[in-house]
Amino acid sequence: MWKISKKKAKNKAIQQEILAGRKFSLAEAIGREGGNFLKGESPVPKFVQATTEINTFIALNLEDSSSALQAILQTWVKGDEGGLSRYLDSPLEGLKQLLNKILGNSELFYELARQVDFKWGQMYGEGTYFQSPGQKAHPNDEYSHEFVEEKLKNLLNKIE
Repeated sequence: MWKISKKKAKNKAIQQEILAGRKFSLAEAIGREGGNFLKGESPVPKFVQATTEINTFIALNLEDSSSALQAILQTWVKGDEGGLSRYLDSPLEGLKQLLNKILGNSELFYELARQVDFKWGQMYGEGTYFQSPGQKAHPNDEYSHEFVEEKLKNLLNKIE
């Protein structure tokens, strides 16, 4: 125990000697005190970590050959800060809740499908075939309501 005390005293003396010639600055004081602030924690905010985990899961598990649905769903994940912030320790549970919310609310679902159609048109420089609720999809519509619903349900099943 005496060796530990002696070592601490020696370190403190060295630290005082180093600091003796310096002028005090607030930045330096904050730097010294803040050195242990993030000890053991990631400097990346929890929400960013959760969003990244969810979006990686989507990229690896959503079967979407042209990636328009993937891109829009990932954008929705990033925008759902209020909903996902409750699931920072279990991000996939947050994705599950978001998918259930989309699939359970026809207005949200149709808006998602409309955004996916629009994104597809942007990506490929082609006209889009917006499907109205209750109407049959255009034969060339890659993202019909039925297709989008199937893909979201398949992704939901992979979470469970």
